[in-house]
Amino acid sequence: MRIDLHTHSSASDGTRPPAEVVRRAAAAGVDVVALTDHDTALGWDEASAALPRGLTLVAGMEISCELDGRSLHLLGYLFDPDDPELRAELDRVRESRDSRGRAMVERLRALGSPVTMEQVERIAGGARIGRPHIARAMVEVGTVASVEDAFTPDWIGADGRAHATRYALDPVRAVRLVRDAGGVSVLAHPRARRRGYVFDDDVIRTLTAAGLNGVEIDHPDHAPDDRAALRVLAAELGLVGTGASDDHGELTGDRIGCETTAPEAYERLLGAAVRGAR
Repeated sequence: MRIDLHTHSSASDGTRPPAEVVRRAAAAGVDVVALTDHDTALGWDEASAALPRGLTLVAGMEISCELDGRSLHLLGYLFDPDDPELRAELDRVRESRDSRGRAMVERLRALGSPVTMEQVERIAGGARIGRPHIARAMVEVGTVASVEDAFTPDWIGADGRAHATRYALDPVRAVRLVRDAGGVSVLAHPRARRRGYVFDDDVIRTLTAAGLNGVEIDHPDHAPDDRAALRVLAAELGLVGTGASDDHGELTGDRIGCETTAPEAYERLLGAAVRGAR
């Protein structure tokens, strides 16, 4: 059984519609796929309606958190999206995404880039605006040659000249909100060194004490040594170790299924959740 527990669609910053994500998952030989768009469940129904025979959909979300001024991503699975407390926090995050997008476009224009908000909204296609949408607009107008070139200190990288902050949840609170909404949580790519996204063992211990269920280990941005260290830590803390592609469609080379979760790890997550997979 091949299980990919981290993918994105055009409901957030992926390039493929939710229906195409599940079709591509099936074509890649995946048996279970999680749709984990940033801070939204908008793609769940479309993905579920288009689900190919034999493919199981896990309803999930990559929740924006912040710890000590740094972005931290929490994967939530199988929770009730209508839980009042969690929904209120996610609404606040989504509204902040839009206001941040406008601020970043204004800063880019002040720096000489002809990007417009209308252009970014067209690229987003109705999804909440994320930095990849702005980066794609920058490529369109020739400000940068590639999406990767936009994520630098010169432009919209963390602390970049055109970067703007937004509201994000405290990760301990996010873990508890997911749990209280009947779901399970996994810390996303904690050793993605290529993009400067690294959280040490103490952070993982703190989140585990709050109720974290797992940690993403097998990820395209994780080096072999980091994967080995995370396996040792996960075993020590009783966390589920997961693997996933973190596919964003064309932006990441359509890589669904390139990293997977072991069936026994998946079963442990299902066993800890109140709600089930589709």
